[in-house]
Formats: sequence, C-alpha cells, structure tokens
Amino acid sequence: MADAHTPEALAARAEQFRADFALVRDQVGRVVVGQEQVVSHVLTCLMVGGHVLLEGVPGIGKTLLVRTLAGSLSLSFSRVQFTPDLMPADVTGTTVVSERDGPGGRERRFVFQPGPIFAQIVLADEINRATPKTQSALLEAMQERSVTVGGTTHPLPAPFLVMATQNPIEQEGTYPLPEAQLDRFFFKVLVQTPGRADLAEILRRTTAADAPEVSPVLDARRILEHAKLVRMVPVASHVADYAVRLTLATHPGEAFATPMVSKYVRLGASPRAAQALLLAGKCRALVDGRWNVSIEDVRAAALPAVRHRLIMNFESHAEGVGPEQVIENVLATLPLEAP
Repeated sequence: MADAHTPEALAARAEQFRADFALVRDQVGRVVVGQEQVVSHVLTCLMVGGHVLLEGVPGIGKTLLVRTLAGSLSLSFSRVQFTPDLMPADVTGTTVVSERDGPGGRERRFVFQPGPIFAQIVLADEINRATPKTQSALLEAMQERSVTVGGTTHPLPAPFLVMATQNPIEQEGTYPLPEAQLDRFFFKVLVQTPGRADLAEILRRTTAADAPEVSPVLDARRILEHAKLVRMVPVASHVADYAVRLTLATHPGEAFATPMVSKYVRLGASPRAAQALLLAGKCRALVDGRWNVSIEDVRAAALPAVRHRLIMNFESHAEGVGPEQVIENVLATLPLEAP
C-alpha cells in the first residue's frame, strides 16, 4: 500500500478509471439510445458518490437509463415508485414485533425491518409525485448515508446512490421538491426528447425479436476506489477560485453577480454547488486523461451542478426566465482570471 501514491501507481489507477468509465458507458449505450451527455453526467455522479436527479417528460427513458446502469454494476438495486399515498416508513423501513421461541416460552421483541432505501442504488421513480412528508424521508439517507428509525441509526451500504426521476413541475399531480432536498442532489440532468435518428434507432431496438442486454462490469470495491481517486486529483488555486467566484456570482448583491442575477434570482447556489463543480471537474479531467483540472472542466459542470440550487423570484417566473439562462449569462460574463 506504501506505493499506492507513486506517480506510476496513480497513472495506472487513472487509466483504470478511464477504462471502467468507458466500459460502463458502453454497456449503458447498448440499451439507451443517444443521450450521451446525460449518460456521462450520471456516470460522473456514480464515480464521485453523488446523487442525481433526472427530469423529463414521461416516456423518454429516464427509468430505463437508471435500470440499465444498475444492470451494468454488481450492486444491490431497489426501485421505489413514488405515489401520493406512499408513507415514509414504506421507504426507510419500520420496527415490527417479532416472536420466537425462548427459554421461557414465546418471546416478543422489536426488530427493524429495512425498507427499499437499504440498497446501493436506489431508483426513486417519479419522486415528485409523493407528498413532501415522504420526500423528506430521503433527506437523512442522502446526506448522512444512514437512516434513523425509533431512535436507532442504521448505516446504509456503500456505495449509496439515489437516482431519482421526476416529471416537470407543470405536470398535474406533482409536488415540488423542497429546496433542502434539491441541494442534496449532486447533479440535476434534463433528459430531452429524442430526435429523428435516435427515435428511429429506439424503434429498431425495441420492436425487434432480440432485446439488447447488459452485463455487470464494475463492482462496489472498484467504484469506491475510483471515488477516492477522483478526490486525489489536484486543483490549481486559480481553478478553485473560479469555482468559488462562479458560485458567488449566482447570489444577488454579490460583487460577481450580473444584473440578470440581481433581477431574477432570489437566493443563489449553496456551497454544495462549489463542491460539485470541483468534483465533477476532477472526474472530467480523469476521463479526458489529465491529472489536473482546468477552468473548462468546471464550466462544463455548471448547468447540472447549479440549475437546481437557484431559487428564482417572482419576476423570473413572470418573464419566463429559467435558471439555465441565468447560469449561461454568468458563464458568459465571469472573467476566467480573478480581477
């Protein structure tokens, strides 16, 4: 283990990271047509140990993507279909009374019955169709990697990833996710409707006699090793400062904020946004074969890392200005070098 941090050992680990990333991406690509950027964003979350929120209209493959990714990994998997009548205990588990034979006859005791959250990959399907009370059951699990029931804290398996899907908020029968929960998602990824060529390929694959299948190509030990490697990638001070300035630029009234930010944003991104920008930048650098993070790596992660962390004001809704437009405005105006 003493030689694990030598330049040669790190280079070998970085090459293994690239190979594994490409291997899983190819497995997912056997089933999921197109959506290359979406797949890369989801794999980034996997490699850094972050949760991901996939948003898009029904029927465009969000659930299929998560199930396919789970099939390409040797990890435990569970799916929770969120509905308005789903209760928190249906997600986290509950304490039940168990009977068994003992020295003094039948004995009763309380036993914790784990819920579907006790898996390494949890698909929270249509998460915004459950009530806020049930949505909040995920808060502790996503942040602390544990669940507390009846005063007892139960650790979750590692790695632990929540991959949630949701339909756009304007759809009927949905409940907006609380800001505190949105902030716990590493990325929010928008899944777009497939184009003409991709739709034709989807039809070819899904209406043929033989459906494509995936095989597990990566296990928990390797994923945890990759997550540690990502954090070892060095970041130059000017790159870290750019991530800091980019995050602060989303706050109205800050020195780096643009007039557009001050006009349309009520509350800017949290420190978790800056953390996500750097971790995603490190992952992108490794995938690209580099042992250093560039400002462009940080900029490439800006939309998925920040869009769900901005709280827009009434004026933005009235004029149809979304967080993506604000982030793109910040990226276009923020100097690459510190003033």
